[in-house]
Amino acid sequence: MTTMAYIGEEQKKRDFQMMLACSTHLGTKNLDFQMNRYVWKRKADGIHIINLGKSYEKLLLAARIIVGIEHPADVCVVSARPYGQRSILKYAQYTGATPIAGRYTPGMFTNQITKKFMEPRLLIITDPLTDHQPIAEAAYMNIPVIAFCDTDSPCKHVDVAIPANNKGKQSIGLMYWMLAREVLRLRSTISRSTEWEGMVDL
Repeated sequence: MTTMAYIGEEQKKRDFQMMLACSTHLGTKNLDFQMNRYVWKRKADGIHIINLGKSYEKLLLAARIIVGIEHPADVCVVSARPYGQRSILKYAQYTGATPIAGRYTPGMFTNQITKKFMEPRLLIITDPLTDHQPIAEAAYMNIPVIAFCDTDSPCKHVDVAIPANNKGKQSIGLMYWMLAREVLRLRSTISRSTEWEGMVDL
C-alpha cells in the first residue's frame, strides 16, 4: 500500500479533520462483502463507519496512477448524479481531465460509430451503483477504473476502490478536491509547503 511518509503530520491531521467535518467516514446501513475490509465498525443505528486511514492511502495511490498517464485529457471522469457533476467539472478544470457530467450515452467507449466515441486510458467514477454502464464498457475495452465506493457499492470491474461517502455533496466535493490537489502536487504544479488556493467546491 502507498506510504504516507512524504506527507507531514500537520497536513495529515488537517486532511482528516476536513474528512470528518464533511462526513466522509459515514457509510450506509448495507455492506457489500468486498467493502468489508474498509469498514472500521458499525454504529448502534446500523450505519457503517469507513476507516479514513485506508481512504487516505487509496486516494494517494489513485493520484499516483493518474499522474502516470502521460496526457491528462486521457483521464475520463464520470458522474451521472447531480451532486457529483459540479465536482467533476471543477476537477477536470484543474487537472485537464475529460469530464462526462450527466447522462452517459451507452456505447461511448465501445461503439465507434457514435459521435461521442472516446478511448480514455483511465476512468474515474463517482458512484459505481449509478455509473454501472461506463464501468461495464471499460471492462470490455480494458480501461482501468478508479471509483469512490460507499459501503454498499458493488466493486465488480473496479480496479482501485477509494472508500468514502459518495452520497453527500460535501463528501464528494472534498474527495475530488483532495484528489486534484494530490495530482497537482505530484506533477509539481503546486508546492507541498503552501496551501492550495483552489477552494473546496460544494
